[in-house]
Amino acid sequence: MTSRRHFLAGLAAASMTPLGGWAAVGAPDYLAAALFPDGSYRLAGLSAEGDILFTLPLPARGHAAAAHPQRAQAVAFARRPGTFALVIDCATGAQTARLDAPEDRHFYGHGVFSLDGATLYTTENDYEAGQGVIGVWNTGDYARLGEFPSGGIGPHDMRLMPDGQTLVVANGGIETHPETGRTKLNLPVMRPNLTYLDHSGAVIEQMELPRALHRNSIRHLAVRLDGLVAFALQWQGDKTRHPPLLGLHRRGTAPRLLTAPEREQSTLQSYAGSIAFASDGKTVAITCPRGNALHQFDVETGNLTAAYSLTDVCGIGSAEQGFVFTTGTGAVGEITEGAHIMARAKCHWDNHLIPIRTLA
Repeated sequence: MTSRRHFLAGLAAASMTPLGGWAAVGAPDYLAAALFPDGSYRLAGLSAEGDILFTLPLPARGHAAAAHPQRAQAVAFARRPGTFALVIDCATGAQTARLDAPEDRHFYGHGVFSLDGATLYTTENDYEAGQGVIGVWNTGDYARLGEFPSGGIGPHDMRLMPDGQTLVVANGGIETHPETGRTKLNLPVMRPNLTYLDHSGAVIEQMELPRALHRNSIRHLAVRLDGLVAFALQWQGDKTRHPPLLGLHRRGTAPRLLTAPEREQSTLQSYAGSIAFASDGKTVAITCPRGNALHQFDVETGNLTAAYSLTDVCGIGSAEQGFVFTTGTGAVGEITEGAHIMARAKCHWDNHLIPIRTLA
């Protein structure tokens, strides 16, 4: 078991008012998976102040979750190459449904609901074909409706665009197979991309990185309310190189790649874990748990504006002012004028950005 644990917290609508169903469970700002001292894996609801409002048991290590836009309901995904996802009533703690990946498929640990909450989309691997797919599920009974191609290999994170009609998928480009665990099978020929899809699976647009960066896997996403997409990268190439780990993309344009000065960039170990926009959209931040760093950039200029040293930091989410972060040591903190630890829990925070309400 590794010591690094991820957490991402995120915010997705346009008001400070908690969604009605979530008010019944204390109106949490974030969901996060965690490993607790008794060895149990749980899904937790967190306040913006770092308080744990509830925890719910998981049968194994989680990766991320999707929060229903109306109901106090979360879908918790197993860590890749897991084949289960649990639908949890966060008001009662009861498991109300279980999603099992079809034969020759496994989940990549992320999913997103449609704007009306009637449909769930999941990132999956068709590992015999070596291609990514998006699973489609009816949230009335969580029956599988079908699937469509993700537009690439290794779809990891996925977000709903602000128009409510478009999905953006981070196709990381890395082929894996459950028989070989998490071994990466195609690094010399990998081609990561961002793919924009409509709800029928039709490709609207694709963006690939420059050929020299074809080993820079696109992993995690954040989306600004005007449609600007930020993506976090994990370099799979020569470790003596220190390529950009953060990109911005707007449909119809080339990507912008942001990097810190070489002195700071060289300490990040070529790995960005999580990404988020600040609530005003002017700043974007990435966490680099292997480099124990959190970097903050100005969106307009692309310049590094702040760099913090934080042990095992990976979680990052938008807050009312600045960012909230978590670490594998159990810390929950905030970034305003500096890095401030608000709370410490006896757990290892794990995984990714889970929207409950929005502050933008």
